[in-house]
Amino acid sequence: MSITVEAVYENGVLKPSEPLPLKEHERVSVTVRPAVSLARQTAGMVPWTGKLEDLDYLIDDEDNDPLEAP
Repeated sequence: MSITVEAVYENGVLKPSEPLPLKEHERVSVTVRPAVSLARQTAGMVPWTGKLEDLDYLIDDEDNDPLEAP
């Protein structure tokens, strides 16, 4: 059986975010890797199917940048 759960590392201990289906003192093998942001997980899921010129316009035009808005 293999399960994947999120956990938080606090004071030297990994704390799962949900109960685990394990018996008390059951030995397990653990692989630890940092969580990946939702943006990274979903990047590229919806490919651009329009014209390259339109994509360049959307990327380069300051009017399309929400950080540049008044």
